[in-house]
Amino acid sequence: MEHFIGMDAGGWLDKCVVLVVTVAVTLVVQRVVVRLMHKALDVSELPSASLFINIGRALIWVLALLSVLRPVFGVDPAGFVAALGVVSLAISLGMQDTISNIIGGISLMLSKSVQPGDYISVGDVTGEVTDVTWRSTSVMMRGGAVEVIPNSVLSKTALTRITPWSVGYCGVPIAVVPGADLNAVAQECCRIAASELADLLDPAFETDVIFSAFSAYGTQGEVRLHVLPDVVFSTAQDRLARALSGRPWLASCV
Repeated sequence: MEHFIGMDAGGWLDKCVVLVVTVAVTLVVQRVVVRLMHKALDVSELPSASLFINIGRALIWVLALLSVLRPVFGVDPAGFVAALGVVSLAISLGMQDTISNIIGGISLMLSKSVQPGDYISVGDVTGEVTDVTWRSTSVMMRGGAVEVIPNSVLSKTALTRITPWSVGYCGVPIAVVPGADLNAVAQECCRIAASELADLLDPAFETDVIFSAFSAYGTQGEVRLHVLPDVVFSTAQDRLARALSGRPWLASCV
């Protein structure tokens, strides 16, 4: 049979050879590129590195497809790319928020400005970063609540990285009557805190007392506590306030 569906056997054979060779070359290129990407991403310790590799694979196969459109399928690559661009524009307009979040996620991952285990404060949210994905960043606040922040918001909002000293810090304000021995008051506060809050305090940091101002009621001070990650600040503050209540050196009003 000289012709098959409007094309001679020789033409079909040529196209099949071109297609097979292109697929074989693409597989070799993909193997080399993926291996190099694995090495580069392992060094960078980039989270979710597999997605970068999948994107690289997709780009390689798209280029391979474009290279065989004319010789094998008789399709103009320029027209195909133009049509693909129109479709991509329509999709991007309908997925602006998603695309913005993904771009923000890539920016965060590449810059490593936010990583799991970091303690940050963003707006009204303060806590530990538990996960960074392509669309959002999860922050666990003290008490167990998890706030999911879109990456587009996080990349545009100023954030504060909290130091280990500040992570568990909570203060209990006190007012000491005039004439009291401030050193003795500080020692007593530390002793009571160590006794009453032993199961709540972080052993990595010491409890201390600072005095910072004077008022009509006496000397203004603060007992500075450092509690464990799973302890709610108000729990420690309430327990210490109850333990200090009624001390003779405590002023009647703060």
